[in-house]
Amino acid sequence: MRTAAATRHITITDADFLKFREFFYRKTGIHFDDSKRYFVDKRLVDRIEATGAEDFRSYFIALRFEAKGGELQELVNAMTVNETYFFREAYQFDCMVNDLLAEVAQRKRKGGRIRIWSIPSSTGEEPYSIAIYLLERWPLIDDYEVEILSSDIDTGVLASAQRGVYSPRSVSQLPKAYLERYFRARADGEFEISRDLVSAVEFSRVNLSDAADTRRFRDIDLIFCRNLLIYFDDLSRRVAAEAMYDALAPGGFVCLGHSESMSRITSLFTPRRFPDALVYQKPLQGAQP
Repeated sequence: MRTAAATRHITITDADFLKFREFFYRKTGIHFDDSKRYFVDKRLVDRIEATGAEDFRSYFIALRFEAKGGELQELVNAMTVNETYFFREAYQFDCMVNDLLAEVAQRKRKGGRIRIWSIPSSTGEEPYSIAIYLLERWPLIDDYEVEILSSDIDTGVLASAQRGVYSPRSVSQLPKAYLERYFRARADGEFEISRDLVSAVEFSRVNLSDAADTRRFRDIDLIFCRNLLIYFDDLSRRVAAEAMYDALAPGGFVCLGHSESMSRITSLFTPRRFPDALVYQKPLQGAQP
């Protein structure tokens, strides 16, 4: 059976779809079920046309054997979905400033380093929301050296995050005072974030399913990994959970999306229910005195 997702007579067969799905899963940990067939076919055809390949077969051969991985990155950028806005699921940011950072700070000396990792970064709304929350709502911000790291597999959204220009919809949940303090209204109706905030976040490309990418992240105190694991299958979720466990300092916390549960993935973490949110903690056993 052939799909109707073709343009210029380029078609993606059932066998092509299955072959691509397995390849993409091995490379990224992201699994596309049959309900995503139209989405996948359309973007595959777009990339085949963009590269000038004659059909799926010639494109796929070139993709598998390319030396530098440039087209694979273009394909990843095309296949990942990035829908977010500032202060999304803000109850977890409330939990961060009301409870989580208090526990983290107790294990640090004054002036010590606190590391927060946001993955996926998408177009930057989450890490910048974290920065704004810290500046506005955490009274101890000046007592510690806070590092905000943010990562994504999609280089396109990372570039957009560092550009820092957002639509009115993206900033619609921000209090007016914050919008005026941290953004500049542009003539085109969009809003440009303060360059001080851009410089406060360290962005990097990371595939959470690739140990070579994640091993450099260690001694993290708080991870926001929201609405990413829903795109993984059970095995990829376990791999990602173990990567986060290894990245965390003892006693560190993970915040997942509202529909995600670490307890269904692994027993490595201890669930902790705070007044604002349910989070997952790496046990303190093995922490340095």
